[in-house]
Amino acid sequence: MIIAEVVRSGFVESVHHGSVAVLPGGSRGDVTSPIFPRSANKPLQTVGMLRAGLLPREETDLALISGSHFGEPFHVRRVREILAAAGLDESALRCPASLPLAEPVRDEWLRAGGGPERVLMNCSGKHAGMLATCVANGWPLETYRDAKHPLQTAITEAVSDLAGERIAATGVDGCGAPVLALSLTALARAFTRLVEAEPGTFERRVADAMRAHPELVAGTGADDSVLMAAVPGLLAKGGAEGVVAVAVPGRGAVALKVDDGAMRARTPVLLDELRRLGVEVPAIEEPILGGGERVGEVRPVR
Repeated sequence: MIIAEVVRSGFVESVHHGSVAVLPGGSRGDVTSPIFPRSANKPLQTVGMLRAGLLPREETDLALISGSHFGEPFHVRRVREILAAAGLDESALRCPASLPLAEPVRDEWLRAGGGPERVLMNCSGKHAGMLATCVANGWPLETYRDAKHPLQTAITEAVSDLAGERIAATGVDGCGAPVLALSLTALARAFTRLVEAEPGTFERRVADAMRAHPELVAGTGADDSVLMAAVPGLLAKGGAEGVVAVAVPGRGAVALKVDDGAMRARTPVLLDELRRLGVEVPAIEEPILGGGERVGEVRPVR
């Protein structure tokens, strides 16, 4: 179903189809068939690591392990610190080499003669957490990304439990680690469990760390980080291919997927649904430009 339209100079230029799960009530489209939530699964995976014995240096690290960081210096430094605390360095990472996602940081890095590195990859925090969990258990390090590795088995069990749904399929994410398929309804349900869990539980520890340190979950100016910084109690995590999940204690949860993977449609639809849940959200938009000036917008459609 159409969930957003691109309007340029008053003319509907294109539309975006997708599905939106809203708890409680108000869901639209197909919210029961499985999708790959991609990085929106990361907070759930972190809970799996904690259940498997991850002992973070400090609670703040849980925000980075659950995040898709922008490769800013404070992100990279913390990834290295997580690895060092486990007796490792960045050579243990098995995520692909990459450049920082933050454009100013990437430009500066390239001007200084730098190139792609694994520690710069936006999933290196998750991978550092996975490695630290393996060290805590004496599990093999070289194969930690393998879906049959005891680490990934433990994570899969935790994600399924939090989602209240059997994992429909296991794929390979962009970072090389397993990505688990579940429905949008299950994703919204899992995020609700994180924000409504009792203080001190693994679920609540992850949610609290992310909300206390939103800049570690994404980066400067990123939608996830801006939303969590602006709205008390809100937990947010986006994923590739137009996925995002958000939960607010006492209000509800939203999980959505844009069918064509367009990221620009994701935030306008999310903000509209949150407002309908009675959540006051900041204005976050990426206007349509023409000649350097605003000539249109992406707007939600119901």
